[in-house]
This record gives sequence, structure tokens and C-alpha cells, in this order.
Amino acid sequence: MTSSVVYQGNLRTQCLHLASGNTIITDAPVDNQGKGEAFSPTDTVATALASCMLTIMGIKARDLSVALEGTKAEVTKTMGTQPRRIVGIKVRILFPHALDTKTQQLLERAGNTCPVHYSLHPDIEKDIEFIWP
Repeated sequence: MTSSVVYQGNLRTQCLHLASGNTIITDAPVDNQGKGEAFSPTDTVATALASCMLTIMGIKARDLSVALEGTKAEVTKTMGTQPRRIVGIKVRILFPHALDTKTQQLLERAGNTCPVHYSLHPDIEKDIEFIWP
């Protein structure tokens, strides 16, 4: 088992990662009857894409002996209706320092092959932007 999730009431859950003991809280968003005081479940899905991309790029950067520390991802999730679902995720990855073109291409390719990217339904529009200084 990977995790356990307990409903806390008031549209809030507490999620426990069993291997580490780390927890996250989710709340329903304001536009879906919630308080919006924490990540919503769909926020975690969109954020997981950026986190996964940075992780896979970090593995590639380590293999290339390149430092990626300080690289930041900005995530925007777009919801649709009928049915209510994620219809788009925009990820802007901002790098703190420039690298040569070949290394940039290798890192971008690695980021686009992360497991979350492959796991998301093809109907979800994924707008990925890499911003190099």
C-alpha cells in the first residue's frame, strides 16, 4: 500500500504517505463548495505533473553533472464542466541559469517523458513551456 486517506469532514482529507510518514491535506476548492484552504485533489494532480517533470529532469541533470537547483515550475490548472474535470494543465519551468542548447534539449526531452505526463488522459491539454535565461 502506498498511502492512506482519511476524510476529516467539511470536504477535507488527510493523506498519509506510508513509507515516509509525510502528510498532505486537501480541501474542496471554493468553486466546488469548499473552503479552498489547501490543495484540492485536482490541484495535486496538476502539481504532480510539474513535480514529476522536475524530478525526471533532475535525474538527467545529475547524469550530465549539471545543477538544476533553484529551477521553478509554475502550474495553472483549468477545469471544465459536463463532467467537472481537468481539461488543461499549463506548466512553465523557469531555469535560474542558461545551459548549452544540447543540454537544454536533453533536459526538456527528459521532462516531457515523466510518468505523470504519460499517465494523464490524452484529452487533457498539456501546455509545457521551458523558460531559459
